[in-house]
Amino acid sequence: MTALEITGLSVRIGGRDALSEVDLRLGDRELVGLIGPNGAGKTTLLRAVLGLLPATAGTIRLDGTIGYVPQRHEFAWDFPISVEKAVLTGRTSAIGFLRRPRRDDRDAVRDALRRVDLTGLARRPIGELSGGQRQRVLVARALAVRPRLLLLDEPFTGLDVPTQELLTGLFRTLTDEGNAVLMTTHDLPAAAALCDRLCLLNRTIVADGPPGELRDPEVWLRAFGVTRSDQLIHSLGIAR
Repeated sequence: MTALEITGLSVRIGGRDALSEVDLRLGDRELVGLIGPNGAGKTTLLRAVLGLLPATAGTIRLDGTIGYVPQRHEFAWDFPISVEKAVLTGRTSAIGFLRRPRRDDRDAVRDALRRVDLTGLARRPIGELSGGQRQRVLVARALAVRPRLLLLDEPFTGLDVPTQELLTGLFRTLTDEGNAVLMTTHDLPAAAALCDRLCLLNRTIVADGPPGELRDPEVWLRAFGVTRSDQLIHSLGIAR
């Protein structure tokens, strides 16, 4: 089944084309890496899927609930709330405005905290957390809505190795359970090792396929606008 289907999506921001005729499909049990240079439209694509940016053309079809993990700097870490309450904010739309959390909401939060190994820190103020712990809070907040589709914006940036390993295992488990995951990342070797598919984006989809099939340097050159001598191409082991 299809969790996300994007057809002919175009988005304009400030009078310029941020995305142009993007076609992308995510099926159940897929972990897909969205790869491209800065300014390629990766975050714009996620925000369009979330309905935060209007499309100028095309369609976005979703089947199920979305969980979203933004980049860490986008969250207000100086807000005086605990880890548990921060995760509970992920269920605001399900709870309703000015309503009290129900048992199901609290169960969802407890399960999300367990999955990111933060149960023991549930009452700690979020301002006292390390970078890795903060990232796990954001993931738990997204998981609290019990999403079928999880959107991740640079989830591994600046993380220590144990946290990277914990989240990598969790994302793989989520897809094994039947969910879909779409992840933007600049860590290309890690994405090639983890993801079922890589989508190379530069305002439009330049290439899309399993990492082992994207061996032609030309598609990476087009996506990133670099030369064959560029370090990026050599890091992928596909220079010729």
